[in-house]
Amino acid sequence: MKPFLPALLLGIGLSTATVTPAAAYPVDCAILLCLAGGWPASAECAHARAVFIRRITPWPIEPPLQIWNCPMRASFRAEARPIEQPYDIAFRADVPPPALSLPQVSADPILVDAQADVDISDSAFDFVRSIRVFEITYQQRRNSDGDCNSWGTVYLGSYGEQGGYSRRRSGISAVPEASDFGVPPDCGNYWHRSVFVEWRDYEGSYGHEEVHY
Repeated sequence: MKPFLPALLLGIGLSTATVTPAAAYPVDCAILLCLAGGWPASAECAHARAVFIRRITPWPIEPPLQIWNCPMRASFRAEARPIEQPYDIAFRADVPPPALSLPQVSADPILVDAQADVDISDSAFDFVRSIRVFEITYQQRRNSDGDCNSWGTVYLGSYGEQGGYSRRRSGISAVPEASDFGVPPDCGNYWHRSVFVEWRDYEGSYGHEEVHY
């Protein structure tokens, strides 16, 4: 699987000039492959990244990759390996990507016990488990008595071994340095609300995005 993946990812960046409009495809298959490849330049990956970021744009906040919506057990080629199957579904099937319009975000809750329908515990899928979503709210000000008052909450969303998504309470100190969040040292008035997502692609290259609100 591992030697095959780099060559597979190169295919994501191929020209889409011959693609013709058709029905929508499982966008999470495209997110899975494009994320692994470092979001290569293509119409499919541009759309996949837009959906990935749209899902963390309040409100509600959704898991940016919903791997349980990519039917990896299904395949258009019976001999395909698990990592090949999302490629078949997203890029080689007769259902190429739709125009670059973003879907409506559902208000329905996402079940945290949903997971991939095949075994993704292999290290080839570590890029899935590298995704972390931080929901950050922080306020700081000095009151009339000169005391520094601050309040903040951080929730961390992350992926388990089989791609299941969970969300838990975290702390201010856990926010990555790449975030715009930064508490002023002099207790000046400060207000920060954002959702920050970070990830690493298949080769370990770091990426992130932050949405302020």
